[in-house]
Amino acid sequence: MGYDGKFSKIRVSDIKCRNKSEFSKFKRSKRNVYFVLIFESLILKNCFEFRISCFGIIFFVANIDELRNERLKKLKNLRSAGIWPYPGETKRTHAIGAALSDWKNLEDAQKEIIVAGRLRSMRGHGGMLFGDIQDGTGKIQILLKKDGLGEKSYQFFADNFDVGDFVQIRGTALTTKRGEKTVLAVDYKMLAKALRPLPDKWHGLQDTEERYRKRYLDLIFNEDVRKKFVIRTEIVRAIRNFLDEHGFMEVETPILQTIYGGATAKPFKTYFNAYDMDVFLRIAPELFLKKLLVGGFEKVYEIARNFRNEGVDKQHNPDFTMLEFYWAWSDYRQLMKFTEEMMAYILQKVLGTAKITYQGNEIDFAAPWPRVEYLDLLKKEAKIDYRASSREGLAVKAKELGVEIDKNAGKAEIADEIYKKYCRPKIIPPTFLIHYPKESKPLAKSVEPDGPIAANFQLLVNGFEVINAFSEQNDPIEQAARLKEQEELFKQGFQEAQRTDTDFIEALEYGMPPCAGLGMGIDRLAALLTDSNALREIILFPLMKPKN
Repeated sequence: MGYDGKFSKIRVSDIKCRNKSEFSKFKRSKRNVYFVLIFESLILKNCFEFRISCFGIIFFVANIDELRNERLKKLKNLRSAGIWPYPGETKRTHAIGAALSDWKNLEDAQKEIIVAGRLRSMRGHGGMLFGDIQDGTGKIQILLKKDGLGEKSYQFFADNFDVGDFVQIRGTALTTKRGEKTVLAVDYKMLAKALRPLPDKWHGLQDTEERYRKRYLDLIFNEDVRKKFVIRTEIVRAIRNFLDEHGFMEVETPILQTIYGGATAKPFKTYFNAYDMDVFLRIAPELFLKKLLVGGFEKVYEIARNFRNEGVDKQHNPDFTMLEFYWAWSDYRQLMKFTEEMMAYILQKVLGTAKITYQGNEIDFAAPWPRVEYLDLLKKEAKIDYRASSREGLAVKAKELGVEIDKNAGKAEIADEIYKKYCRPKIIPPTFLIHYPKESKPLAKSVEPDGPIAANFQLLVNGFEVINAFSEQNDPIEQAARLKEQEELFKQGFQEAQRTDTDFIEALEYGMPPCAGLGMGIDRLAALLTDSNALREIILFPLMKPKN
Protein backbone atom coordinates (compact mmCIF):
# COMPACT_ATOMS: atom_id res chain seq x y z
CA MET A 1 0.00 0.00 0.00
CA GLY A 2 1.52 3.32 -1.04
CA TYR A 3 0.84 6.78 0.37
CA ASP A 4 -1.37 8.79 -1.99
CA GLY A 5 -1.58 12.06 -0.06
CA LYS A 6 -5.20 11.54 0.96
CA PHE A 7 -4.72 11.14 4.69
CA SER A 8 -7.00 13.99 5.64
CA LYS A 9 -8.34 11.95 8.56
CA ILE A 10 -5.95 9.55 10.24
CA ARG A 11 -5.73 8.05 13.71
CA VAL A 12 -2.98 6.16 15.48
CA SER A 13 -4.49 3.12 17.14
CA ASP A 14 -1.44 1.68 18.79
CA ILE A 15 2.29 1.30 18.25
CA LYS A 16 3.53 -2.20 18.87
CA CYS A 17 7.15 -1.66 19.87
CA ARG A 18 8.80 -3.50 22.72
CA ASN A 19 10.93 -0.48 23.66
CA LYS A 20 12.13 2.93 22.47
CA SER A 21 15.41 1.60 21.11
CA GLU A 22 13.57 -0.75 18.77
CA PHE A 23 11.50 2.08 17.39
CA SER A 24 14.59 4.28 17.03
CA LYS A 25 16.33 1.48 15.14
CA PHE A 26 13.22 1.15 12.97
CA LYS A 27 13.30 4.86 12.20
CA ARG A 28 17.01 4.82 11.28
CA SER A 29 16.52 2.17 8.62
CA LYS A 30 16.83 3.83 5.21
CA ARG A 31 14.01 1.80 3.74
CA ASN A 32 11.70 3.08 6.48
CA VAL A 33 12.45 6.78 6.17
CA TYR A 34 9.54 7.43 3.82
CA PHE A 35 7.20 5.49 6.05
CA VAL A 36 8.36 7.21 9.22
CA LEU A 37 7.84 10.64 7.68
CA ILE A 38 4.32 9.59 6.83
CA PHE A 39 3.81 8.25 10.33
CA GLU A 40 5.01 11.40 12.04
CA SER A 41 2.66 13.52 9.93
CA LEU A 42 -0.27 11.18 10.55
CA ILE A 43 -0.30 11.21 14.31
CA LEU A 44 -1.89 14.65 14.24
CA LYS A 45 -4.93 13.34 12.38
CA ASN A 46 -7.92 11.58 13.84
CA CYS A 47 -9.91 9.03 11.92
CA PHE A 48 -7.91 6.10 10.49
CA GLU A 49 -5.99 3.28 12.18
CA PHE A 50 -2.27 2.88 11.79
CA ARG A 51 -0.19 0.03 13.23
CA ILE A 52 3.56 -0.65 13.39
CA SER A 53 5.34 -3.85 14.16
CA CYS A 54 9.06 -3.72 14.94
CA PHE A 55 9.51 -7.28 13.76
CA GLY A 56 9.86 -5.99 10.21
CA ILE A 57 8.09 -3.46 8.11
CA ILE A 58 4.55 -4.56 8.80
CA PHE A 59 1.93 -1.86 8.78
CA PHE A 60 -1.44 -0.98 7.38
CA VAL A 61 -3.57 2.12 7.01
CA ALA A 62 -7.29 1.40 7.14
CA ASN A 63 -10.19 3.72 6.46
CA ILE A 64 -13.23 3.94 8.69
CA ASP A 65 -15.30 1.56 6.57
CA GLU A 66 -12.63 -1.12 6.76
CA LEU A 67 -12.35 -0.73 10.50
CA ARG A 68 -16.12 -0.91 10.90
CA ASN A 69 -16.24 -4.08 8.77
CA GLU A 70 -13.60 -5.64 11.04
CA ARG A 71 -15.72 -4.88 14.06
CA LEU A 72 -18.81 -6.26 12.35
CA LYS A 73 -16.92 -9.55 11.91
CA LYS A 74 -16.17 -9.54 15.63
CA LEU A 75 -19.83 -8.85 16.33
CA LYS A 76 -20.70 -11.92 14.26
CA ASN A 77 -18.12 -13.95 16.20
CA LEU A 78 -19.78 -12.93 19.48
CA ARG A 79 -23.21 -13.99 18.23
CA SER A 80 -21.83 -17.26 16.86
CA ALA A 81 -20.37 -18.00 20.31
CA GLY A 82 -23.84 -17.56 21.83
CA ILE A 83 -22.98 -14.17 23.36
CA TRP A 84 -25.56 -11.40 23.23
CA PRO A 85 -23.46 -8.31 22.35
CA TYR A 86 -26.06 -5.89 23.73
CA PRO A 87 -27.52 -7.37 26.91
CA GLY A 88 -30.19 -5.42 28.75
CA GLU A 89 -28.55 -5.43 32.17
CA THR A 90 -25.32 -5.57 34.08
CA LYS A 91 -24.63 -6.99 37.51
CA ARG A 92 -22.23 -4.23 38.52
CA THR A 93 -21.55 -4.21 42.26
CA HIS A 94 -19.38 -1.11 42.39
CA ALA A 95 -19.12 2.12 40.46
CA ILE A 96 -15.45 2.63 39.65
CA GLY A 97 -15.21 5.77 41.77
CA ALA A 98 -16.72 3.94 44.76
CA ALA A 99 -14.35 1.00 44.30
CA LEU A 100 -11.30 3.28 44.19
CA SER A 101 -12.46 5.09 47.35
CA ASP A 102 -12.78 1.80 49.24
CA TRP A 103 -9.80 0.10 47.63
CA LYS A 104 -7.88 -0.95 50.75
CA ASN A 105 -10.90 -2.70 52.23
CA LEU A 106 -11.69 -4.41 48.94
CA GLU A 107 -8.11 -5.58 48.54
CA ASP A 108 -7.89 -6.86 52.11
CA ALA A 109 -11.19 -8.73 51.84
CA GLN A 110 -10.36 -10.27 48.45
CA LYS A 111 -14.06 -10.44 47.80
CA GLU A 112 -15.06 -10.49 44.16
CA ILE A 113 -16.36 -7.23 42.73
CA ILE A 114 -17.97 -6.40 39.41
CA VAL A 115 -17.16 -3.18 37.59
CA ALA A 116 -18.37 -1.95 34.21
CA GLY A 117 -17.45 0.77 31.76
CA ARG A 118 -16.05 1.70 28.37
CA LEU A 119 -12.77 0.05 27.40
CA ARG A 120 -10.44 3.01 26.86
CA SER A 121 -7.16 1.21 26.16
CA MET A 122 -5.77 -2.29 25.73
CA ARG A 123 -2.18 -3.56 25.64
CA GLY A 124 -0.69 -7.02 25.65
CA HIS A 125 2.36 -8.31 27.48
CA GLY A 126 3.19 -11.99 27.26
CA GLY A 127 0.20 -13.94 28.49
CA MET A 128 -1.40 -10.84 29.98
CA LEU A 129 -3.76 -8.17 28.71
CA PHE A 130 -3.89 -4.84 30.46
CA GLY A 131 -6.64 -2.34 29.83
CA ASP A 132 -8.41 0.65 31.28
CA ILE A 133 -12.15 0.91 31.67
CA GLN A 134 -14.05 4.07 32.51
CA ASP A 135 -17.54 4.84 33.79
CA GLY A 136 -19.08 8.15 34.81
CA THR A 137 -17.28 8.09 38.18
CA GLY A 138 -13.71 7.20 37.27
CA LYS A 139 -11.21 5.01 35.43
CA ILE A 140 -9.47 1.83 36.58
CA GLN A 141 -6.99 -0.66 35.19
CA ILE A 142 -8.05 -4.23 34.43
CA LEU A 143 -5.81 -7.27 34.03
CA LEU A 144 -6.66 -10.46 32.18
CA LYS A 145 -4.25 -13.39 32.54
CA LYS A 146 -4.11 -16.34 30.18
CA ASP A 147 -3.33 -18.75 33.03
CA GLY A 148 -6.21 -17.34 35.07
CA LEU A 149 -8.96 -17.19 32.47
CA GLY A 150 -7.84 -20.15 30.39
CA GLU A 151 -6.29 -19.87 26.95
CA LYS A 152 -9.57 -20.08 25.03
CA SER A 153 -11.38 -17.37 27.05
CA TYR A 154 -8.30 -15.18 27.11
CA GLN A 155 -7.81 -15.38 23.35
CA PHE A 156 -11.50 -14.77 22.68
CA PHE A 157 -11.31 -11.49 24.56
CA ALA A 158 -8.09 -10.50 22.77
CA ASP A 159 -9.56 -11.30 19.35
CA ASN A 160 -13.07 -9.85 19.71
CA PHE A 161 -12.99 -7.00 22.25
CA ASP A 162 -11.93 -3.51 21.13
CA VAL A 163 -11.20 -0.12 22.59
CA GLY A 164 -14.56 1.64 22.78
CA ASP A 165 -16.57 -1.44 23.79
CA PHE A 166 -18.57 -1.38 27.00
CA VAL A 167 -17.53 -4.33 29.16
CA GLN A 168 -18.22 -5.88 32.54
CA ILE A 169 -15.31 -7.28 34.54
CA ARG A 170 -15.68 -9.62 37.52
CA GLY A 171 -12.55 -9.99 39.60
CA THR A 172 -10.61 -9.06 42.73
CA ALA A 173 -8.83 -5.92 43.82
CA LEU A 174 -5.08 -5.93 43.24
CA THR A 175 -2.40 -3.25 43.58
CA THR A 176 0.48 -3.80 41.16
CA LYS A 177 4.16 -3.37 42.04
CA ARG A 178 3.94 0.06 40.40
CA GLY A 179 1.08 1.01 42.72
CA GLU A 180 -1.62 0.76 40.04
CA LYS A 181 -5.05 -0.17 41.37
CA THR A 182 -6.18 -3.05 39.21
CA VAL A 183 -9.10 -5.45 38.91
CA LEU A 184 -7.72 -8.95 38.26
CA ALA A 185 -10.36 -10.51 36.02
CA VAL A 186 -11.85 -13.95 36.63
CA ASP A 187 -14.64 -13.37 34.13
CA TYR A 188 -15.85 -10.79 31.62
CA LYS A 189 -18.96 -9.87 29.70
CA MET A 190 -19.69 -7.77 26.63
CA LEU A 191 -22.22 -5.03 27.38
CA ALA A 192 -22.19 -3.09 24.10
CA LYS A 193 -20.00 -3.72 21.05
CA ALA A 194 -18.73 -0.46 19.53
CA LEU A 195 -18.80 -0.64 15.74
CA ARG A 196 -16.78 2.52 15.15
CA PRO A 197 -13.29 3.19 16.54
CA LEU A 198 -12.87 6.11 18.90
CA PRO A 199 -10.78 9.08 17.73
CA ASP A 200 -7.07 9.10 18.42
CA LYS A 201 -6.62 8.92 22.17
CA TRP A 202 -3.82 11.50 22.07
CA HIS A 203 -5.68 14.22 20.22
CA GLY A 204 -9.38 13.47 20.40
CA LEU A 205 -11.48 15.89 18.35
CA GLN A 206 -9.62 19.03 17.40
CA ASP A 207 -12.05 20.61 14.94
CA THR A 208 -14.42 22.89 16.86
CA GLU A 209 -17.44 22.29 14.64
CA GLU A 210 -16.88 18.54 14.74
CA ARG A 211 -16.76 18.73 18.54
CA TYR A 212 -20.20 20.36 18.57
CA ARG A 213 -21.64 17.95 16.00
CA LYS A 214 -20.31 14.92 17.86
CA ARG A 215 -20.55 16.11 21.42
CA TYR A 216 -20.71 12.51 22.62
CA LEU A 217 -17.13 11.98 21.43
CA ASP A 218 -16.08 15.34 22.84
CA LEU A 219 -17.35 14.22 26.25
CA ILE A 220 -15.45 10.94 26.04
CA PHE A 221 -12.08 12.53 25.39
CA ASN A 222 -12.23 15.98 26.94
CA GLU A 223 -12.50 15.95 30.71
CA ASP A 224 -12.64 19.75 30.80
CA VAL A 225 -15.75 19.68 28.63
CA ARG A 226 -17.38 17.12 30.93
CA LYS A 227 -16.64 19.34 33.93
CA LYS A 228 -18.23 22.35 32.23
CA PHE A 229 -21.53 20.55 31.86
CA VAL A 230 -21.41 19.26 35.41
CA ILE A 231 -20.95 22.87 36.56
CA ARG A 232 -23.85 23.97 34.35
CA THR A 233 -26.09 21.42 36.05
CA GLU A 234 -24.91 22.59 39.47
CA ILE A 235 -25.72 26.21 38.52
CA VAL A 236 -29.31 25.31 37.64
CA ARG A 237 -29.63 23.26 40.83
CA ALA A 238 -28.32 26.19 42.93
CA ILE A 239 -30.78 28.60 41.27
CA ARG A 240 -33.69 26.26 42.01
CA ASN A 241 -32.60 25.74 45.60
CA PHE A 242 -32.22 29.48 46.23
CA LEU A 243 -35.61 30.40 44.79
CA ASP A 244 -37.35 27.47 46.48
CA GLU A 245 -35.84 28.50 49.82
CA HIS A 246 -37.25 32.02 49.30
CA GLY A 247 -40.78 30.82 48.70
CA PHE A 248 -40.91 30.85 44.88
CA MET A 249 -42.96 28.27 43.02
CA GLU A 250 -41.65 26.69 39.81
CA VAL A 251 -44.18 26.62 36.98
CA GLU A 252 -44.38 25.79 33.28
CA THR A 253 -45.88 28.04 30.62
CA PRO A 254 -46.62 27.43 26.91
CA ILE A 255 -43.86 27.18 24.34
CA LEU A 256 -46.31 27.39 21.41
CA GLN A 257 -48.00 30.79 21.41
CA THR A 258 -50.48 32.52 19.13
CA ILE A 259 -48.92 35.92 19.94
CA TYR A 260 -45.25 36.15 20.84
CA GLY A 261 -44.28 38.68 23.47
CA GLY A 262 -42.23 39.49 26.52
CA ALA A 263 -39.11 40.54 24.64
CA THR A 264 -37.84 42.41 21.59
CA ALA A 265 -36.93 39.62 19.18
CA LYS A 266 -37.80 37.85 15.93
CA PRO A 267 -39.76 34.60 16.48
CA PHE A 268 -39.72 31.18 14.89
CA LYS A 269 -43.00 30.50 13.11
CA THR A 270 -44.63 27.11 12.65
CA TYR A 271 -48.04 25.65 11.77
CA PHE A 272 -50.44 23.83 14.07
CA ASN A 273 -52.38 21.31 11.96
CA ALA A 274 -55.10 20.49 14.51
CA TYR A 275 -56.19 24.13 14.84
CA ASP A 276 -55.34 25.09 11.25
CA MET A 277 -53.35 28.14 12.28
CA ASP A 278 -49.89 29.65 12.55
CA VAL A 279 -48.20 29.64 15.96
CA PHE A 280 -44.87 30.88 17.27
CA LEU A 281 -42.19 29.40 19.48
CA ARG A 282 -41.99 31.61 22.54
CA ILE A 283 -39.33 34.28 22.76
CA ALA A 284 -39.94 34.69 26.51
CA PRO A 285 -42.38 33.31 29.16
CA GLU A 286 -42.96 36.78 30.67
CA LEU A 287 -46.60 37.48 29.81
CA PHE A 288 -47.85 34.10 31.01
CA LEU A 289 -45.92 34.37 34.27
CA LYS A 290 -47.48 37.78 34.92
CA LYS A 291 -50.93 36.29 34.35
CA LEU A 292 -50.18 33.95 37.25
CA LEU A 293 -49.65 36.99 39.48
CA VAL A 294 -53.08 38.21 38.34
CA GLY A 295 -54.35 34.77 39.37
CA GLY A 296 -53.02 35.15 42.92
CA PHE A 297 -49.61 33.50 42.96
CA GLU A 298 -47.07 35.91 44.44
CA LYS A 299 -43.70 34.33 43.63
CA VAL A 300 -43.30 32.29 40.43
CA TYR A 301 -40.36 31.22 38.30
CA GLU A 302 -39.61 29.18 35.21
CA ILE A 303 -36.36 27.83 33.83
CA ALA A 304 -37.44 28.09 30.24
CA ARG A 305 -36.24 27.22 26.76
CA ASN A 306 -36.69 30.26 24.55
CA PHE A 307 -36.34 30.59 20.78
CA ARG A 308 -35.31 33.67 18.81
CA ASN A 309 -34.87 33.64 15.07
CA GLU A 310 -31.82 35.86 15.00
CA GLY A 311 -28.08 35.74 14.44
CA VAL A 312 -25.58 33.35 16.01
CA ASP A 313 -22.41 34.56 17.68
CA LYS A 314 -20.40 33.98 20.84
CA GLN A 315 -23.12 35.53 23.02
CA HIS A 316 -26.24 34.43 21.12
CA ASN A 317 -27.86 31.15 20.16
CA PRO A 318 -31.26 30.65 18.50
CA ASP A 319 -32.51 28.42 21.33
CA PHE A 320 -31.33 29.12 24.83
CA THR A 321 -32.18 28.63 28.50
CA MET A 322 -33.41 31.46 30.68
CA LEU A 323 -34.45 31.86 34.28
CA GLU A 324 -37.41 34.20 34.57
CA PHE A 325 -39.21 35.03 37.83
CA TYR A 326 -41.79 37.49 39.14
CA TRP A 327 -42.16 38.69 42.71
CA ALA A 328 -45.26 40.49 43.95
CA TRP A 329 -44.93 43.42 46.38
CA SER A 330 -41.32 44.13 45.33
CA ASP A 331 -39.64 46.64 43.03
CA TYR A 332 -36.45 46.86 40.98
CA ARG A 333 -34.40 48.29 43.86
CA GLN A 334 -35.32 45.38 46.15
CA LEU A 335 -34.55 43.09 43.25
CA MET A 336 -31.00 44.44 42.90
CA LYS A 337 -30.23 43.43 46.50
CA PHE A 338 -31.92 40.07 45.94
CA THR A 339 -29.83 39.54 42.79
CA GLU A 340 -26.59 40.15 44.72
CA GLU A 341 -27.71 37.60 47.32
CA MET A 342 -28.69 35.06 44.65
CA MET A 343 -25.41 35.37 42.77
CA ALA A 344 -23.42 35.03 46.01
CA TYR A 345 -25.35 31.85 46.79
CA ILE A 346 -24.78 30.38 43.30
CA LEU A 347 -21.04 31.06 43.28
CA GLN A 348 -20.55 29.67 46.77
CA LYS A 349 -22.51 26.49 46.02
CA VAL A 350 -20.93 25.88 42.62
CA LEU A 351 -17.37 27.22 42.93
CA GLY A 352 -16.89 27.90 46.63
CA THR A 353 -15.63 31.43 45.91
CA ALA A 354 -16.88 34.85 44.85
CA LYS A 355 -13.90 35.38 42.54
CA ILE A 356 -13.55 33.94 39.05
CA THR A 357 -11.20 34.32 36.10
CA TYR A 358 -12.87 34.80 32.73
CA GLN A 359 -10.78 35.00 29.56
CA GLY A 360 -7.86 36.40 31.51
CA ASN A 361 -9.92 38.92 33.51
CA GLU A 362 -10.19 38.47 37.27
CA ILE A 363 -13.76 39.20 38.35
CA ASP A 364 -14.87 39.66 41.95
CA PHE A 365 -18.60 39.19 42.58
CA ALA A 366 -18.43 40.50 46.15
CA ALA A 367 -21.34 42.88 46.78
CA PRO A 368 -22.34 45.65 46.64
CA TRP A 369 -21.95 46.21 42.91
CA PRO A 370 -21.73 49.67 41.37
CA ARG A 371 -24.82 51.34 39.87
CA VAL A 372 -24.26 53.14 36.57
CA GLU A 373 -26.87 55.29 34.80
CA TYR A 374 -27.55 54.16 31.21
CA LEU A 375 -27.76 57.70 29.81
CA ASP A 376 -24.59 58.72 31.65
CA LEU A 377 -22.74 55.76 30.14
CA LEU A 378 -23.90 56.72 26.63
CA LYS A 379 -22.69 60.27 27.20
CA LYS A 380 -19.34 59.22 28.66
CA GLU A 381 -18.35 56.46 26.23
CA ALA A 382 -20.18 57.37 23.01
CA LYS A 383 -20.53 61.15 23.49
CA ILE A 384 -24.31 60.90 23.03
CA ASP A 385 -26.84 63.14 24.74
CA TYR A 386 -29.85 60.90 24.31
CA ARG A 387 -32.50 63.44 25.34
CA ALA A 388 -31.15 66.09 22.98
CA SER A 389 -30.68 63.69 20.05
CA SER A 390 -33.12 62.90 17.26
CA ARG A 391 -33.56 59.51 15.66
CA GLU A 392 -31.78 60.73 12.55
CA GLY A 393 -28.93 62.17 14.59
CA LEU A 394 -28.43 58.86 16.37
CA ALA A 395 -28.47 57.02 13.04
CA VAL A 396 -25.65 59.26 11.79
CA LYS A 397 -23.73 58.70 15.04
CA ALA A 398 -24.12 54.94 14.70
CA LYS A 399 -22.65 55.08 11.20
CA GLU A 400 -19.71 57.14 12.49
CA LEU A 401 -19.03 54.52 15.18
CA GLY A 402 -19.33 51.61 12.74
CA VAL A 403 -22.49 50.24 14.38
CA GLU A 404 -24.95 48.50 12.07
CA ILE A 405 -28.61 49.33 12.70
CA ASP A 406 -31.96 48.24 11.32
CA LYS A 407 -33.13 50.93 8.93
CA ASN A 408 -36.59 50.78 10.52
CA ALA A 409 -35.40 50.90 14.14
CA GLY A 410 -36.66 53.66 16.44
CA LYS A 411 -34.60 56.13 18.44
CA ALA A 412 -34.35 53.93 21.55
CA GLU A 413 -33.39 50.87 19.50
CA ILE A 414 -30.58 52.75 17.70
CA ALA A 415 -29.20 54.03 20.99
CA ASP A 416 -29.32 50.51 22.38
CA GLU A 417 -27.33 49.15 19.44
CA ILE A 418 -24.68 51.82 19.97
CA TYR A 419 -24.57 50.96 23.67
CA LYS A 420 -24.25 47.20 22.99
CA LYS A 421 -21.44 47.54 20.47
CA TYR A 422 -19.55 50.57 21.82
CA CYS A 423 -20.23 50.95 25.55
CA ARG A 424 -21.10 47.58 27.07
CA PRO A 425 -17.83 45.77 26.16
CA LYS A 426 -15.93 48.22 28.40
CA ILE A 427 -17.70 47.11 31.60
CA ILE A 428 -15.85 44.17 33.19
CA PRO A 429 -16.72 43.85 36.93
CA PRO A 430 -20.31 43.06 37.96
CA THR A 431 -22.25 46.29 37.41
CA PHE A 432 -25.91 47.30 37.57
CA LEU A 433 -26.77 49.45 34.57
CA ILE A 434 -29.92 51.31 35.58
CA HIS A 435 -32.60 53.65 34.24
CA TYR A 436 -33.08 53.17 30.51
CA PRO A 437 -35.37 55.49 28.54
CA LYS A 438 -38.87 54.12 29.11
CA GLU A 439 -39.52 53.75 25.36
CA SER A 440 -36.83 51.04 25.25
CA LYS A 441 -38.55 49.02 28.00
CA PRO A 442 -42.24 48.85 27.01
CA LEU A 443 -43.15 46.35 29.76
CA ALA A 444 -41.51 48.31 32.61
CA LYS A 445 -42.86 50.96 34.96
CA SER A 446 -41.37 54.44 35.04
CA VAL A 447 -39.36 55.59 38.04
CA GLU A 448 -41.88 58.43 38.45
CA PRO A 449 -45.50 58.55 37.26
CA ASP A 450 -45.49 59.34 33.54
CA GLY A 451 -41.73 59.99 33.79
CA PRO A 452 -39.28 59.33 30.91
CA ILE A 453 -37.02 56.87 32.77
CA ALA A 454 -37.71 53.15 33.23
CA ALA A 455 -37.44 51.52 36.66
CA ASN A 456 -35.05 48.87 35.45
CA PHE A 457 -31.57 47.41 35.67
CA GLN A 458 -29.27 45.07 33.80
CA LEU A 459 -26.44 43.07 35.35
CA LEU A 460 -23.35 43.39 33.16
CA VAL A 461 -20.27 41.22 33.58
CA ASN A 462 -17.23 41.17 31.31
CA GLY A 463 -18.94 43.14 28.60
CA PHE A 464 -22.19 41.25 28.25
CA GLU A 465 -25.64 41.19 29.79
CA VAL A 466 -26.39 38.40 32.25
CA ILE A 467 -29.64 39.72 33.80
CA ASN A 468 -32.41 42.05 32.68
CA ALA A 469 -34.93 43.19 35.29
CA PHE A 470 -37.43 45.92 36.12
CA SER A 471 -40.45 46.98 38.11
CA GLU A 472 -43.28 45.59 35.99
CA GLN A 473 -45.90 47.77 34.36
CA ASN A 474 -49.30 46.95 35.90
CA ASP A 475 -51.33 49.88 34.55
CA PRO A 476 -53.41 48.29 31.74
CA ILE A 477 -54.08 51.60 29.96
CA GLU A 478 -50.43 52.62 30.01
CA GLN A 479 -49.36 49.12 28.98
CA ALA A 480 -51.74 49.12 26.03
CA ALA A 481 -50.42 52.52 24.90
CA ARG A 482 -46.79 51.37 25.15
CA LEU A 483 -47.49 48.23 23.12
CA LYS A 484 -49.35 50.31 20.54
CA GLU A 485 -46.13 52.29 20.04
CA GLN A 486 -44.33 48.99 19.43
CA GLU A 487 -47.00 47.97 16.91
CA GLU A 488 -46.33 51.16 14.96
CA LEU A 489 -42.63 50.29 14.80
CA PHE A 490 -43.55 46.81 13.56
CA LYS A 491 -45.79 48.24 10.83
CA GLN A 492 -42.90 50.47 9.76
CA GLY A 493 -40.77 47.36 9.23
CA PHE A 494 -38.93 46.85 12.54
CA GLN A 495 -39.46 43.10 12.89
CA GLU A 496 -38.10 42.86 16.44
CA ALA A 497 -40.77 45.16 17.86
CA GLN A 498 -43.12 43.68 20.46
CA ARG A 499 -46.66 42.73 19.46
CA THR A 500 -49.86 43.54 21.30
CA ASP A 501 -51.29 40.61 23.23
CA THR A 502 -54.89 41.67 23.88
CA ASP A 503 -55.46 38.74 26.23
CA PHE A 504 -52.56 39.98 28.39
CA ILE A 505 -54.03 43.49 28.48
CA GLU A 506 -57.39 42.03 29.49
CA ALA A 507 -55.68 40.09 32.31
CA LEU A 508 -54.07 43.31 33.58
CA GLU A 509 -57.52 44.93 33.66
CA TYR A 510 -58.49 42.43 36.35
CA GLY A 511 -55.58 43.78 38.39
CA MET A 512 -51.94 42.71 38.89
CA PRO A 513 -50.17 43.62 42.13
CA PRO A 514 -47.01 45.76 42.13
CA CYS A 515 -44.13 43.45 41.32
CA ALA A 516 -40.63 43.11 39.94
CA GLY A 517 -39.37 40.58 37.43
CA LEU A 518 -36.02 39.24 36.33
CA GLY A 519 -34.63 37.33 33.36
CA MET A 520 -31.24 35.60 33.56
CA GLY A 521 -29.43 33.90 30.69
CA ILE A 522 -28.39 30.50 32.06
CA ASP A 523 -26.07 29.86 29.13
CA ARG A 524 -24.25 33.16 29.63
CA LEU A 525 -23.88 32.59 33.36
CA ALA A 526 -22.57 29.07 32.74
CA ALA A 527 -20.11 30.42 30.17
CA LEU A 528 -18.85 32.94 32.74
CA LEU A 529 -18.40 30.41 35.53
CA THR A 530 -16.65 27.87 33.26
CA ASP A 531 -14.41 30.37 31.46
CA SER A 532 -15.98 29.51 28.09
CA ASN A 533 -15.55 32.05 25.31
CA ALA A 534 -18.73 31.08 23.41
CA LEU A 535 -22.21 29.89 24.34
CA ARG A 536 -21.86 26.81 22.13
CA GLU A 537 -19.14 25.59 24.48
CA ILE A 538 -21.72 25.30 27.23
CA ILE A 539 -24.68 24.03 25.18
CA LEU A 540 -24.64 20.26 24.84
CA PHE A 541 -26.02 20.04 21.31
CA PRO A 542 -26.03 23.46 19.61
CA LEU A 543 -27.88 23.64 16.31
CA MET A 544 -25.41 23.25 13.43
CA LYS A 545 -25.82 23.89 9.75
CA PRO A 546 -25.66 20.59 7.81
CA LYS A 547 -22.33 19.92 6.13
CA ASN A 548 -23.94 19.35 2.75
